[in-house]
Amino acid sequence: MAVLITKESKIICQGFTGSQGTFHSERAIEYNTNIVGGVTPDKGGMKHLNIPVFNTVAEAKKKTGCNASGVFVPPPFAADAILEGVEAELDLIVCITDGIPTSDMQRVRREMKGSKTRLVGPNCPGVLTPGVGKIGIIPGHICKPGRIGVVSRSGTLSYEAAVQTSSLGQSTIIGIGGDPVNGTNFVDALELFLKDDETDGIVLIGEIGGTPEVEGAEFIKSWKGQFKKPVAGFVAGAAAPKGRKLGHAGAIVNSGAETADAKKEALKSAGVIVADTITTIGEAMIKAMEI
Repeated sequence: MAVLITKESKIICQGFTGSQGTFHSERAIEYNTNIVGGVTPDKGGMKHLNIPVFNTVAEAKKKTGCNASGVFVPPPFAADAILEGVEAELDLIVCITDGIPTSDMQRVRREMKGSKTRLVGPNCPGVLTPGVGKIGIIPGHICKPGRIGVVSRSGTLSYEAAVQTSSLGQSTIIGIGGDPVNGTNFVDALELFLKDDETDGIVLIGEIGGTPEVEGAEFIKSWKGQFKKPVAGFVAGAAAPKGRKLGHAGAIVNSGAETADAKKEALKSAGVIVADTITTIGEAMIKAMEI
């Protein structure tokens, strides 16, 4: 099995008829992703890219049986779009939108408590299962079917990890995003890959800011016996000074535990093979697989 996206996934795009929704839905369709509909308020009943458009997620689910959504909605409306998918009880929502106010995402987190929906993002490149389908902006042509799971806070570095592990191939790539308040975190993704029979090794790409990498390292330490899988890692932002944001909203060092060096040490203490440079991520994964 693959994680998050499978051949059985029925996917819609929220913000379907907008420029970003259109462009990336076209790329997903070219990748043979099973997109069954799109949502744009007040445009229901029309067809776009030869796919039906609905006014609401609830209507789309009733007519198509969709269970997953990609959100390409502008920042002021993105939180409500996520919660609309939650209310419709979708299994998976992947929010690509950058620049959503943190207060909006705090509201989303509160209102999602107890729901069945998994959120990936926001401000993320999305999810891709090679040869099966994708939600988001990850380029399909750089990914190869295989048995390495990739989880990354950085979109660009998730692409880099895919290219560098092309000899091994990937089971699924999950871009969790770099915002301070998001859905799926490192522990969630690691747990998915740990339970996946078609994932033999994992690449974890972190960056400065927050402590999710440290929490991921603690989770890896808890792995026992047959449930243990090799992990390679990389942490971006080693040269970033304290108090200076590095690209992502959440990539800012406020304490010693949030530095690249502290996170590298935490991962190494958990047995992760940590690459010293961006260009050696693939080598680190191969080394981890050989241990």
